[in-house]
Amino acid sequence: MSSKRIVYMATGDIAIPAFEALIADSNYDTVALITQPDKPVGRKQVLTPPRIKTVAQEADIPVFQPIKVKAEDELQILRDLNPDVIVVMAYGQILPKVLLEIPTVAIINLHASLLPKHRGASCIQAAIDQGDAESGMTVMHVTEGLDEGDVILRKPFKLTPQITGGELHDILMNDGPECLLKALQMLFDGTAVRQPQDDKLSNYAPKLMRNDGEIDWSQPAEIIERRIRAYDPWPGTLTYFIDTKGKTKRLKIFPQCEILYDVDAEDGEVVSVDDGLIIACETGGLRITELQPDGKRRMAAKDFLVSGQIAVGDKLGAQ
Repeated sequence: MSSKRIVYMATGDIAIPAFEALIADSNYDTVALITQPDKPVGRKQVLTPPRIKTVAQEADIPVFQPIKVKAEDELQILRDLNPDVIVVMAYGQILPKVLLEIPTVAIINLHASLLPKHRGASCIQAAIDQGDAESGMTVMHVTEGLDEGDVILRKPFKLTPQITGGELHDILMNDGPECLLKALQMLFDGTAVRQPQDDKLSNYAPKLMRNDGEIDWSQPAEIIERRIRAYDPWPGTLTYFIDTKGKTKRLKIFPQCEILYDVDAEDGEVVSVDDGLIIACETGGLRITELQPDGKRRMAAKDFLVSGQIAVGDKLGAQ
């Protein structure tokens, strides 16, 4: 096959390195980027494009930003591009069946988990949050079902006990170019396998919202510690405390927290403020070393504790 026309559909930053590698590879003609519309950002709500849009413009690649990719005029744009392969990564919209029929060779998706585990938007956080031994990148065929398509290849990565969601995001982001180019070569060589997923081994990792990061101190320390790492930097984890004036304040918690197994007190109770902030959990406790109070900068826990706003016996989590 002489023509190797590729349309790239992506919005999230995790898709940028693979996009750049595709642009740089002379074996492929990247004919367009399909991405989400520019969105208002920040307090002043400045209309801001996805960063990947800027990458495309700097490479003189046409950019299309449909509000809904299922609109007929938008689908016709895709048909006119005549792609052999459509590559999807962190795009952010459900693709209609009619779109799946447009490319002549395949429509594939790069997904940041070892499918069938962790289908859905928060797959990176879910791997850490659930205590998986490994995560990785999967390249699969796109179907009407969410992340249900046959797998072309997987690249696993062993998770360390200290890794955060942000760190895993960057590792898998940097694995994207190798996985994409290898999958494309297999598709055009006719050597790509189609390994069906076992639906019985699947689970759904929904999109996370900011309030999903509120800590539930009635869980074991090991579970809370994993969540603090998994949700860093997004959506972050937080708890509440009552300050010396009787006001409820938020307290953002950062990794790395130390798990303590000899703590025996009520869930959420402050056990010590002498060597970091030690909080009791359902079983065990956590020593928090970094935090950020409402309206303040991120700081060492010991620097916050000198203010005397939290004392031994206080309960965290009350609103």
